[in-house]
Amino acid sequence: MSQGQPRFITADGFAKLRAEYEELFSNERPKLVETISWAAANGDRSENGDYIYGRKKLREIDRRLGFLAKVMKAAKIVDPAAQGSRDQIRFGATIELADEEDLRRTLTIVGDDEADASAGRIGWSAPLARALVGARVGDERTVRLPAGEKSYEVMAIHYPEA
Repeated sequence: MSQGQPRFITADGFAKLRAEYEELFSNERPKLVETISWAAANGDRSENGDYIYGRKKLREIDRRLGFLAKVMKAAKIVDPAAQGSRDQIRFGATIELADEEDLRRTLTIVGDDEADASAGRIGWSAPLARALVGARVGDERTVRLPAGEKSYEVMAIHYPEA
């Protein structure tokens, strides 16, 4: 994560990050600290599985909390409904694409921290998203993928209503 570089994200994506942070900080971590304290009171820590596992899990939670805090601090919330140029692909656009075999797929360009390819949400810095930004309906764009180059035609562009 570069210093000073904003991390674009939708309001929904930011809310999900905040909810995960709150769940970890308010529920998961306190329960784990209680378990570790209980395990530590049981004597020899070197062979105490609850204690050893608890400490390891606590480090994982603390790392995740630190990561989420950094992401939320650098986040710049963008409202896709407020995009001025609705005839071009920009952040937050939902796009219908057709490939060379006329196979259709629908994608939404979102922040990298909320991307989920299986749900059709791709991060705005992904190669496909970068190739599509600025395109209009009817434009064809070629993207270089690990399996080779692939061309897509933009069939439709939608933005959420304000």
